[in-house]
Amino acid sequence: MKLNFLLWIALFGFSFFGISQTATIKGVILDDTQQPIFDVSIKAGDQGTTSNENGFFELKIPANTDVTVIFSHLSHQSVTQTFNLKSGQELEFNPVMKVDVEQIGVVVINTNTRQQVDGVVTITPEVLRTIKGAQPGVENILKTLPGFNISNELSTQYSVRGGNFDENLVYVNEIEVYRPFLIRSGQQEGLSFVNTDLVQNVDFSAGGFQAKYGDKLSSVLDITYRNPLKFGIRADASLLGGSLAAETVSKDSKFSGIVGLRYRDNSLFINSLETETNVRPVFADAQTYLTYKFSDKFHLNFLGNVSLNKYTFRPKNRQTNFGTLDEPVALLVFYDGQEKDEYLTTFGAFKANYFASEDLTLKLIGSAYHTTEEEYFDIFAQYRLGEVNSNIGDENLGEVEFSEGIGSQLTHARNDLDALIVNVEHKGDYKIDAESTLEWSVKYTHEDIRDRLVEWEVIDSAGFSVRPPIFDIQNDQPYEPFEGPLTAFQNVRATNSVKIDRLQAYAQWSKRSTLGNSEVFYNAGVRVHNWTVNSEVPNQNGISSSTQTVFSPRAQFAIKPDWKKDMLFRIAGGIYYQPPFYRELRDSSGTVQPDVKAQKSFHLVVGNEYSFEIWNRPFKLVSEAYYKSLSDVNPYTLENVRIRYRAKNNAKAYAYGLDLRLNGEFVPGTESWFSFGYLKTEENIDDRGYISRPTDQRLKFGILFQDYVPNIPDLKMYLNLVYNTGVPGGSPSYADPYDYQTRLRDYRRADLGVSYVVVDPNKTYTSSWKQKMKELTIGVEIFNMFNAQNTITNTWVRDVYSKRQYAIPNFLTPRVFNVRLSTRF
Repeated sequence: MKLNFLLWIALFGFSFFGISQTATIKGVILDDTQQPIFDVSIKAGDQGTTSNENGFFELKIPANTDVTVIFSHLSHQSVTQTFNLKSGQELEFNPVMKVDVEQIGVVVINTNTRQQVDGVVTITPEVLRTIKGAQPGVENILKTLPGFNISNELSTQYSVRGGNFDENLVYVNEIEVYRPFLIRSGQQEGLSFVNTDLVQNVDFSAGGFQAKYGDKLSSVLDITYRNPLKFGIRADASLLGGSLAAETVSKDSKFSGIVGLRYRDNSLFINSLETETNVRPVFADAQTYLTYKFSDKFHLNFLGNVSLNKYTFRPKNRQTNFGTLDEPVALLVFYDGQEKDEYLTTFGAFKANYFASEDLTLKLIGSAYHTTEEEYFDIFAQYRLGEVNSNIGDENLGEVEFSEGIGSQLTHARNDLDALIVNVEHKGDYKIDAESTLEWSVKYTHEDIRDRLVEWEVIDSAGFSVRPPIFDIQNDQPYEPFEGPLTAFQNVRATNSVKIDRLQAYAQWSKRSTLGNSEVFYNAGVRVHNWTVNSEVPNQNGISSSTQTVFSPRAQFAIKPDWKKDMLFRIAGGIYYQPPFYRELRDSSGTVQPDVKAQKSFHLVVGNEYSFEIWNRPFKLVSEAYYKSLSDVNPYTLENVRIRYRAKNNAKAYAYGLDLRLNGEFVPGTESWFSFGYLKTEENIDDRGYISRPTDQRLKFGILFQDYVPNIPDLKMYLNLVYNTGVPGGSPSYADPYDYQTRLRDYRRADLGVSYVVVDPNKTYTSSWKQKMKELTIGVEIFNMFNAQNTITNTWVRDVYSKRQYAIPNFLTPRVFNVRLSTRF
C-alpha cells in the first residue's frame, strides 16, 4: 500500500509539475462581413477541434517545431498556416475565411475592442516608450486624457474627476502597489512605480469600474508587465537620467524574466526654478518580473521592486514678482539651512496560477511592502515684501523700493515613518459557458505603521513673533506689547503606532449575449470590506480601536446596436467606498482618529463610442457623462502634493462632468488624440454651504499629436499639450477656507519632442554596426515650449501695516531643453 501510495504521488507530481512541450493557438474565425463562422474544422496532424457558434476556437499544438494548421469549412475557402511556437506560448490568430479564391488575410483584434464594453482606455506600449516627456512614467501620456489631471511636471501624482491623489488604485499584473507616505512636494518624488520599459499593456478606468477592483473612489490604473519570448536589451539616456531593461527566456521556455533599472536626476528642472539652490535629487530603482512554468497547469510569478529617493536641498534666495502693471509687488527671500529627505521602499510579491481546466483558473497572491521614510529640515528664511520700481529707463527698474512687510520664518521637521503592509489573496475565475464568466476573490491585509511627527514653524514680522490666532487670548501686537510666553505659529508633535487588519472579498458575473440583432454585455458584482484599526495612543475621546464593514454593489451594461454606424452605448454605476488608510486617520495635530468612517460615493457613468473612418483611416469618438454623490466626506487641504486630512466625516460633496476624446490616425500610421473635459465638484462642510473642492478643475484640454516628415519618415515629432483652468489656491494656516476661494492661474504647458530613427527595426542594413542593433533613436525635447508661468501653490505673507495676507504664487519650471538617446538590441 505504501508503494502504491508513493506511485500515485509520483504520477500526480509528474502530471502537475511535468515539463510542458505544447503551445496554444486560439482566436475567432470571421467571414467577409466580419461575422463569426460556426463549425469550422481546425486540424494540426492528429490534433483537431471545431469553432463554436461565436467562431471561437482553441487548439494545442506541439512546441518548438513547425506545425501546419488547416482551417476548413464547406462553404468557405480553406486557410493554411504554419506555426512554430515556444513551449507554453499562447498566440491569438484570427483568420478571415472568404467564399472566393482571393488571398486570405488576418484580422488582428485590438485590445481596445475587448475593453470598450468595460469603459477602459487602453494605451499601447509603443506610445509609452516613444513619448517620454517630463513625467517619468505612464502619467505623462494619461495627463492628456479628459478627467485626468496633473498640474505639476515634477510629480506623477494625479487626480481624476474631482478626486484627490489618494483615491486611485494601481495594479501591476493583478498586484496592488503603493507609494511613499511623507512626500510633500513634487521635487522629492522622483520616479513613478510603473517602469514603461517593462510594460505590455496599460488599462485605465476613470470611474464606474467593476467590483474586481478595490475600494477607492476615483480610478483604476491596471498595468501588465510582459513575459518575454526572446533575449533583448533596451536602454535610454537623457539629461534627466537613464534606464536599462533586459529580458530573457530559457531554451525550454519554462523560465522567463525581465529586469529594469532606472536613474533620475531632476536637477535640470529644479535649478530652473525661481529659488536659487544647491540641490542633489537622486532617485533610483530596480524592478523585476519573473515567471517559471512548472507545467501547462501551474505557473509561478514574482514581482520585485527596490526604490531609493535621496533629496538634499539647500536654498539660497528667491525673488517672485506678482501684482499688476499699475501696482507691481515683489517678494524677496534669503535662505539659510537645508533639507534632507530619504525614502527607501522595497516590494515583493509572488503569484501562483493554477489552470485547473479550460474553464477554471485559481490564483494565490502574496505580497509585502515596506517603506522607511525620513524628512528632516531646518530652513531659516528672511523676507521682504515691497513695491517694485516700474519706471522704464530707470537704473533701478525691477528693484524693491518700499518694503510693506519685513519678517523671517524658521521651519523645522524631524519626521520618521516605518510602514509594513502584507497581503494574502486568493482569486479565481470560472467560465460558466462560452459567454459567461464568474470571478471571485478573498483578500487579507495587515498594515503596521509607526510614525513620529515633529514639525514647528516660527514667524517673525517686523521684529514681533507671530502667535497662532487663538482668539481667547487678547493680543494687540504690534501696538501693545504682549507679555505671554513665546509660542510657535505652528507646532505639531505626535508619535503613533497603528495596526490595521482588513478582510476583503468580491464576486462578479459577466455575460456577453444578444438582444435582437444587437450585442449586449452585462456585468454585476459586489464587494465587502471589513477593517479594524488599533492605535496604541487613544484619541481625545479615549477611542483607540474601531471595527467597521461596508458593502459595495456595482454594475455595468453595454449594447452595440445592429446599425450601419459603428456605435456602442454603455452605462455603469454603483456604490463605492474608500475605507481610510493611515494618512486619512491622522488629523492636522498628528492624532490618529480610529473611528473615521469610509467615504462613500454613488457613481453613475453614461458613455458612447462611435467608430468611423475619415480619409480611409480609423477614428473613434468617445464621450462620457458622469455624476458622483459623496457622503461621509473627509475634508482635506492640499499643499503642493501633500494632503492633510481633518480626520472627520463632516462633509458631503458632489461632482459631475463631461469627457470627450477623439483619437485616430490623423497622420497615417500614427495614433493621436484630442480631448476635452468639463468638471464641477463642490463640498459642504458642517452644513455651511457648498464651496469648490481643492481639485475643482473646471475645463481641461489635452492634445497628444504625432507626425513625421513625409519625405523623411524617420524624422518624427510629438506634441504633448495640456491646458487646465485654475484650481482653488488654498488658504493661510488657521484661516477659514470659506473666506479664501480665489483660484490659481490657468495651467498651460506644451512639450515638444523631435527624434530621428537611425536604426529602424522594420528595415535591413548592410552596415555592420547597424546590424547589431534592433533600434536606435536620437532626439531633442523642449519642455514648456512657450515658457508659461504655471503655479502649483501660494505662499501667504502678511503685511504688518495693513494685516493683509498676500498670496505669492509658487511658480513651476520654465522652458527646459533635453537631449535623449534610445536603443534596443
